[in-house]
Formats: sequence, C-alpha cells, structure tokens
Amino acid sequence: MNEEQVILVNENDEKIGLMPKLEAHQKALLHRAFSVFIFNDRHELMLQQRALDKYHSPGLWTNTCCSHQRDGETNIQAGKRRLQEEMGFVTDLEEKTSFIYKAPFDNGLTEHEFDHVLIGYYNDNPEINPSEVADWKWMPLEDVKVDMALHPENYTAWFKIIFDKFYQFLNSK
Repeated sequence: MNEEQVILVNENDEKIGLMPKLEAHQKALLHRAFSVFIFNDRHELMLQQRALDKYHSPGLWTNTCCSHQRDGETNIQAGKRRLQEEMGFVTDLEEKTSFIYKAPFDNGLTEHEFDHVLIGYYNDNPEINPSEVADWKWMPLEDVKVDMALHPENYTAWFKIIFDKFYQFLNSK
C-alpha cells in the first residue's frame, strides 16, 4: 500500500504539490487538513480519544475527527470520509472557518497545517474504529474548557489551539 499523500499548500491554501504524509510532518511543510466538530441537540461536543498506537498524540482527547484531504477531494468529502472511517457514521457537514497553525511534537514531527474547521450534528452513538479511536464521549463545551485548563496534557495540540481560538464561535452554534 502506498503511503498517504498530503496536499502541500501556500498561505492562500493554493495547492503547490503532494508529499507523503510522514515526510511533510518531518519537514514541517504547510499542508491542507481538516478538523470535524460534531454536536448533538444538547450542544455537547463529541470527543474522541486517539488510539494508543498512533504515531503522534496517542491516547489524547481531541475533536470528533481530523485528517488530511486527498488530492481532488473537497473539504466536505474528506470530512465525511474520515468521519465514517474513524467514527462509523456520516452526517452533513458545513465548513465554518480555516486557519494556519504549527505545532511541534516531542517525536521530531511537526503539524504545520492549513486547517479547515467543519461542523456537523448527530445524536446517536458512533461505532468507533478501534485502530483509530480508543474511546469517545459527549461533553458540554464549558466542561471541555474547564478540563482543558486543568489537564492540558490530556488533549491534542491542534484541539487546544482550535478550541482556544474558536471557543466563542463554537459556543454560539
């Protein structure tokens, strides 16, 4: 199986090439990504705990799912594909915003992403893929905010950045 490619982009999110995912993270090159936030009718956020054997951020809590678009795939198509692969369901998604962030990890890899934030709604339990997800839970945003302040080591770098940057926006949905 070929290694998954990421879409390298400039600061205007214009494609400038493709590169194997691991190499892009080793070289800290800017590439396209997405982060999905699923809410229920009680305005709780579905969190996932990353699988314990992930090559970075294993066992940490994060937003519902996130990944990288494939060449030729829209942000919404990519979000729906990954939601199905990780959480076992699909729902309508809407792109709400995007931003660039850079987060180095202890293992020498760096996430440098042009991240598209996608929002959706779902009220049932997911059917998690255990090779991707260790656990999941619904949490009110205010509880996430409090727990993240008390235990930041339990959350992924990108989720903390997104949550801090867009808390007011997410809380208004």
